[in-house]
Amino acid sequence: MTESGSPPRTSARATLDLDALSWAKGNGVVTVVAQDATSGAVLMVAQADREALARTLATGQMHYRSRTRGLWHKGATSGNVQHVVSLAADCDGDAVLARVRPAGPACHTGQVSCFGPDALGADALGALDAAIARRARPEAPGAADPSLRPSYTRRLLEDRNLRLKKLGEEAAELVTACADGDRERAAAEVADVVYHALVALRAVGGSLADVRDVLAARAR
Repeated sequence: MTESGSPPRTSARATLDLDALSWAKGNGVVTVVAQDATSGAVLMVAQADREALARTLATGQMHYRSRTRGLWHKGATSGNVQHVVSLAADCDGDAVLARVRPAGPACHTGQVSCFGPDALGADALGALDAAIARRARPEAPGAADPSLRPSYTRRLLEDRNLRLKKLGEEAAELVTACADGDRERAAAEVADVVYHALVALRAVGGSLADVRDVLAARAR
């Protein structure tokens, strides 16, 4: 196993005060917005009653309440479960934001998001991190078959000296661009530094979600 083969980070079981939700407003249900915890993309909107959210809290996977399906475990049939990262009620207590790590598409059409591909462009950093994660998988091209040329990202993940060298080079180029006062070049160099930094972080078992957690803690 390479460094990039580290298991995914797990998070503590989510919490939510069900008694604090305004069940009466929605005749026993609240609106749930499911958001990809990594990319920030809105995946779907559904409803949940107390039983559904209780099951969500107990299992760590999203459950909803549907008029046609009744109590609904997302992904129970398709395998496209949604692992819960956090649950947060809105200020009125009649809606819940569920940050999840999806195991597959959220939409019954096979789309990642029920709102179509445009919803996935909300977070370019999340999309970049997800692409790096795909390159890190054991089945990625070039990982198991030496006859296939690995991607540049895969080469960085498998070669510690190369990725640290490139990270240093990109950081130095950013310093030069900033020293020259070149806004356009500095922006491009920041993009290069971010990419190489995310690859280096993935190689040690981390991801953009870890960075977001640190920034959120600092903001508080």
